[in-house]
Amino acid sequence: MNNLIPLMRREWLQHRFAWSLLVLVPMALAVLPLSFGQIELDHDISARSAPELAAMFALVSIVASTAIVFLIVWLTSLFITVMLARRDHADRSVEFWLSLPTGHAESFAAPFLVHLLLVPAAAVLLGLLGGFAMSLLVVTRFVGFGEWLALPWATLLAGTLAVAARVIAGLPLATLWLSPLILLAVLAYALLRKWGLPVLAIGLGLGSAVLQYIFGQPLLGAALARIGQNASLALAGASRQGVVINSEADPIQSLQALPGWALTDLLAALRDAASPAFAGGLVLSAALFMALVLWRQRGAASAH
Repeated sequence: MNNLIPLMRREWLQHRFAWSLLVLVPMALAVLPLSFGQIELDHDISARSAPELAAMFALVSIVASTAIVFLIVWLTSLFITVMLARRDHADRSVEFWLSLPTGHAESFAAPFLVHLLLVPAAAVLLGLLGGFAMSLLVVTRFVGFGEWLALPWATLLAGTLAVAARVIAGLPLATLWLSPLILLAVLAYALLRKWGLPVLAIGLGLGSAVLQYIFGQPLLGAALARIGQNASLALAGASRQGVVINSEADPIQSLQALPGWALTDLLAALRDAASPAFAGGLVLSAALFMALVLWRQRGAASAH
């Protein structure tokens, strides 16, 4: 832990400006169209009472803002993670990092932990806070500031916090489901540099096609599809039950249903993880991580 904290702090110092932009720019871009853009409402929506409209607009604003910020930051973090193994080779600073009294496993584990777990989790919370600001803007424009103040805040906070907690709790599961592909991409980039990802994508695509159409075994394609599906369900939707948010549903009832749905959905995601496929993915991920550690142990000279 003494070595992990400084390594994690390095990630913060190196990427804090970019992370701030990833959160603030989408919010700033959303303010202009929401403030001055022409938005037309369906008759079914505009016919609702003011409290119902306020609750619906607030819920949609908060959920949409949280989802957008999370997806932008998470996808960016995945992209950064792929290039972690070779990021210090261009300026030869890898020799400095190899000289530090930190283990090779720690040097990979710390940035993986930051970029794949901590930063996306923080993005959920920041997106949630930004969503409350967006709800103020949207509800005030279409219904009125008084209706925003009169929102059922206890129910709204309980529901939106439950959804945020559900995504954050499912994030480690989603990362573990994706870990074979993520680590395979990192290793490919480490070994082949900029050609690593194209070679990996072509290899997986051709391998899947050859197995399916020539040998009649769609194992690789099915495995890739299952990894993607289970990773997405680990974040939300594992219970195959949804909370309806549309012009016909009662927004207050939707808010009240969110905590129960979040708990049920998380339990379903945990049940999905109790499977041979998940265990096999962990074993493969451990082997790929050890391959990355062995690659780093070769040192700066052999890494060029």
